[in-house]
Amino acid sequence: MRLFAPFLALVLSFALIAQPVAAQSILRDAETEALLMDMAAPLVDAAGLAPGNVDIVLVNNSSINAFVAGGQVVYLHTGLLEAADTANEVQGVIAHELGHITGGHIIRLNDGASQASSISILSLLLGVGAALAGAGEAAIGAIMAGQRAALGKFLAFSRVQEASADAAGAEYLSLAGISGRGSIAFFEKLRGEEFRYARDQSDDAEFTRTHPLSGDRIARLRETYMADPAWDAPDDPELQARFERVKGKLHGYLAEPQRTFNAFPASDTSIPARYARAYAHHKDADMNAALAETEALLELGPNDPYFLELKGQVLLESGRPVDALDPLRRATELSLNQPLIASMFGHALIATEDESNYAEAEQVLRAAVARDRFNPNWAWSMPHAATCPGLAWQAPSNRS
Repeated sequence: MRLFAPFLALVLSFALIAQPVAAQSILRDAETEALLMDMAAPLVDAAGLAPGNVDIVLVNNSSINAFVAGGQVVYLHTGLLEAADTANEVQGVIAHELGHITGGHIIRLNDGASQASSISILSLLLGVGAALAGAGEAAIGAIMAGQRAALGKFLAFSRVQEASADAAGAEYLSLAGISGRGSIAFFEKLRGEEFRYARDQSDDAEFTRTHPLSGDRIARLRETYMADPAWDAPDDPELQARFERVKGKLHGYLAEPQRTFNAFPASDTSIPARYARAYAHHKDADMNAALAETEALLELGPNDPYFLELKGQVLLESGRPVDALDPLRRATELSLNQPLIASMFGHALIATEDESNYAEAEQVLRAAVARDRFNPNWAWSMPHAATCPGLAWQAPSNRS
């Protein structure tokens, strides 16, 4: 059985794609989720999928990766958003992952594993026969050759799926009128990562990979994208501005405060920079500095529900729940009772320890749970020093 180990380990690693978030954390934020869904909406429509059935989920992982895991859920790593310079790049990734969904690739993964397993079993039987005949070395050679053939079969199957998702993604971008420039730019980043980590780029290396070589994918897709009328389509400036806001927010939440202050010095008064510093100051338990950045944001957008949400959570998590009620109430109203924001408001009502607020809190929280179709069991249990406005960790659900 030990000779089966290398191949079985690989197959099992692919099988685990069906539940990869089991050992990771999902990061939930109302503004980020709204942005990702708006970025995906035209692509979901182009793919012929029902918008209400597709989720885009953010996983806290610094690696540059995205995947699907059964159902109609696209998982994006935070490292991918950090690496991307434009919303268009992320849309290229989403289009590719939608190609996996429409192609039923997760479901068909078992087919590839079964074909490879058949080769492995056959080689094992041949090896046993040779061993019984007294040809020990021939037996080992037959089994090892079979394992290599099985591995090659499975990897080839995976590469075909990736190429198919590339083609489908290009089609969805075209139908949505979205340029493939971002897709090419992101593949260039992936190729840079491959060179950075000295991954073999030779033609022979492709046969030991789950994905085609990035250089080959770029060459193939560039020709397709440049022939498409959408190639010269400008990026959506509103989506890009929102994307930069979210990147600042995530940086402030995930990075050590000093790294954030270095990346976004006080001289930078842009919205993403103020966002990042507000979260960093909050992580440092410097309420006054966090509120100063928040007030500066509210001067720019006094009715921005996410700025109000930020102020409310800074106050709430700094032990001032009564003061948090007004900004969180307004944020809830302006966001049309967005579940994550409303949940924070309900939590603040309870945290006042004023019994006259409990009835409203129950009403708000019940409505929020009912409206949060992704997963109502999101956590508020992060330690104070590690929490940040508008962002919360959640234990992964089983819905994938």
